[in-house]
Amino acid sequence: MERKIALLMDRDNLESLFDSLHRQRLNRLGNVVTVTEPGALTPQKSAELIRGAEIVVTSWGCPPLDAAILEQAPDLGLIVHAAGTVKRIVTPDVIARDIPVSSANSELGRRVAETALGLTIVSLKHIWQLARDSREGEFGRNRHRVKEMYGITVGVIGAGQSGKHYLELLRHFRVRALVYDPGQTEEQIRELGAVKTSLEDLMRESDVVSVHAPAIQATNNMINAPLLKMMKDDAILINTARGSLIDEEALVAELSAGRLWACLDVTNPEPTALDHPFRSLPNVTLIPHVAGVVTNGLRSLGEFTVNELEAFAEGRRLQGTVQLEKLHMLA
Repeated sequence: MERKIALLMDRDNLESLFDSLHRQRLNRLGNVVTVTEPGALTPQKSAELIRGAEIVVTSWGCPPLDAAILEQAPDLGLIVHAAGTVKRIVTPDVIARDIPVSSANSELGRRVAETALGLTIVSLKHIWQLARDSREGEFGRNRHRVKEMYGITVGVIGAGQSGKHYLELLRHFRVRALVYDPGQTEEQIRELGAVKTSLEDLMRESDVVSVHAPAIQATNNMINAPLLKMMKDDAILINTARGSLIDEEALVAELSAGRLWACLDVTNPEPTALDHPFRSLPNVTLIPHVAGVVTNGLRSLGEFTVNELEAFAEGRRLQGTVQLEKLHMLA
């Protein structure tokens, strides 16, 4: 009997994630069932789609997989989340049934890391200011402030998926990398080409600080006023993680003094108020939460998902297995 694969996502996500080639590969793996009508995916519709499924693919907009949904698929053997965090869909019922879960978080983290690297380079080069100067007829006014990716120190807060990929990208440059991550050993950090250090030392010594930690209770406002005051003059703070990790009032105070430059892909809340200082301070690059996957990048999550399903069908190791016992520590 052909294996049933249920894609629990709305039609917009389905079309954004999977192109025609992805769908051909999916169809070779089993009987694929999907939504056919537009609109949000309800718990009731999810229960209908999942009935008798052996594999489920979820994404944004999928309701939590609670007992009422899971009881429709007693032989469910795998959940693949074609998005980042699985916290919203993984319920105690999933854990109690010991259903393996895989996430495309590593692929999403790769895109975040690429954005963080781009922000690192253009900020060190002072591209934002130089472009503004050039438009205003002051060609090369801030040229003397340009720095290269050479001989500087880059601090990475959090060596999870995006932080790890960011560190891999930094290996292409002659820079010193420091990492603060209580969950990683010195040896693990050393294998990533970096040095494990305290958060205080990282903030004091880094020319660039890039934030990649998860948004959990322990990290709420972890980058506070005393830590921000430790940063070097003209240092750069990049946040592509979550706005809740930074005490934004304290950051505004430091930015208003003109000491730092901040690149913020995320804020708390999103978007900021129209009169928020982040929108008007000249030393802030504010972008609308695009560090992860958008537009054509969404296809990379679809490809990852199909690769995982093929590996599962062939008995190979999955790349995105989520350690559910550590769910409280994950983004």
